[in-house]
Amino acid sequence: MRAQAALRAWADPEKAKFLAGFFKTGPGQYGEGDHFLGVVVPAVRELAKQFRLLPLADCDVLLASPYNEERLLALLILVGQYPKADQATQDKVYQFYVSHRQRINNWNLVDNSAPKIVGRHLLTRDRSVLYEWVRSPMLWERRIAVLATLTFIRAKDFADTLRLTELLLADPQDLMHKACGWMLREVGKRDAAVLEDFLSQHQRAMPRTMLRYAIERFSPDKRAALLAGTFMSAGNLPPTDNAHRCRS
Repeated sequence: MRAQAALRAWADPEKAKFLAGFFKTGPGQYGEGDHFLGVVVPAVRELAKQFRLLPLADCDVLLASPYNEERLLALLILVGQYPKADQATQDKVYQFYVSHRQRINNWNLVDNSAPKIVGRHLLTRDRSVLYEWVRSPMLWERRIAVLATLTFIRAKDFADTLRLTELLLADPQDLMHKACGWMLREVGKRDAAVLEDFLSQHQRAMPRTMLRYAIERFSPDKRAALLAGTFMSAGNLPPTDNAHRCRS
C-alpha cells in the first residue's frame, strides 16, 4: 500500500527506541506490546493530508498494523474525512471507528481521534454507549469515553464529563486520572463555578493526580485548600446567620 510505504520511508530506529520507552511498551506497562517505527507526528499528519481520501478498507489494513504510527495515520485520515462527509458516510466512519476500537490502544491514538469522531458524532445523539465503555475493563475504552466529551465541553455541555468522572473516581489507572483531570480543567476554562462546585463535592475522594490536573489554573490559595480537602465553592457554602434569619 502506498500510504504504508510512504510512512515507513520516514522510519528512524533510534527514535523508535525512544518512543517505545516514552509510550510505556514494556511488560506490565499500559502500552505493552506496542511497536514504533520512529516517525514524528508532524510527518504522520502530513501523510494523513496526502492520503486523505484513503478508503476504509485500506484504513482497516493500517489499523491492523503492529506499528503505532500506522494506526495513528489511519485515525488521522478518518478524523480528516469525518467533518467533510455526508451523514451516511459519517455514520460509516463512526461505526468503523467503534468496531476497531480495540486497535485504538495507546493514549496518543485515543486523544487524537476520540473527540473528533466519537465526540462529534454523539454531540447530537444518544450517548449511552459512553457509559458502557466507561465501565469496560479495557483502559482505552474508558479513555475514549472520557476524551469524547471534550467536544461536548467545547459546546458548553458539561454534564457527561462530570458524570463519567464520578464513575471513574476509583479507577486504578493513572492515565484515567490524568484524562479526567484534564477534562475537568477544560470545563473550568469555560465555567469556573461548575468546576469549583464539582471539586468541592469530590475533592476528598478524588485521586491526587486527577485533582492536580484539574486545578492547574487555580490560585495558590485555592489549590492548597483543595489539596487539603477543605475547599468550599460559593455554591456549596453553608448559609450565613443573616441568611438563615431572613428565611426564618
